[in-house]
Amino acid sequence: MVTDRGLQYDRRWMLIDDNNRFISQRECSQMALLKTAINDSYLVVTNNVTNTSINIPLTTRSKGFIQVTIWDDSCVSVLMRDEINAWFTKALGISVRLVYMPDDSQRLVEEKYAKHNDITSFSDAFPFLLIGQSSLDDLNTRLDNAVQIDRFRPNIVFSGAAPYCEDTIDSFTINNINFNGAKLCARCNMITINQNDSTSAKEPTKTLARYRRRDNKIYFGQNLIHNGSGKFLSVTSCI
Repeated sequence: MVTDRGLQYDRRWMLIDDNNRFISQRECSQMALLKTAINDSYLVVTNNVTNTSINIPLTTRSKGFIQVTIWDDSCVSVLMRDEINAWFTKALGISVRLVYMPDDSQRLVEEKYAKHNDITSFSDAFPFLLIGQSSLDDLNTRLDNAVQIDRFRPNIVFSGAAPYCEDTIDSFTINNINFNGAKLCARCNMITINQNDSTSAKEPTKTLARYRRRDNKIYFGQNLIHNGSGKFLSVTSCI
């Protein structure tokens, strides 16, 4: 389902430090070892190192509200219970707390790209990131060791088009939900972190810099905003 701020449940939870500022793999690569899944009642987070899990209710029960910071933005969130915060602190070895973005918390996308007072969740900046499978395939032909799409964290991946076609996609519609290209996604050091073991290396940034650099930034994928809500994707069969 597509909601007012992106896919349902997508990036509605976030870890923060003692200053109420967001934490990502940029500062704590071990976060890659925490894997998530969703069932009917819970967000399930599993620590791949210890093989232990914690269930976080989708219907949030909280300790109260807290103001948090993501980059230059500030918004209200719900602070999770002490036992949940303790689990994440133990898993990562640093003091962290988990927060949730309630429906009445409104975080606007950057004004210059907004079309309809668009909002987003705890994403870096936009509710959607679009990448073509052929773009990843082309990159992997240039690498000694192929990387997986999870390095780039898109929430829409499409196939059947030329590499980097997403760069120039202006708009498309799925089930009466309109998606518009906002800006190309400038990549940070997170794409160098192996999502299986949290190790990092120079690739794929080193290779991307040879042919995807513009204005001293490396681009891969396009950020999207949207207008509308409803069913976006359905699975009719699994093989």
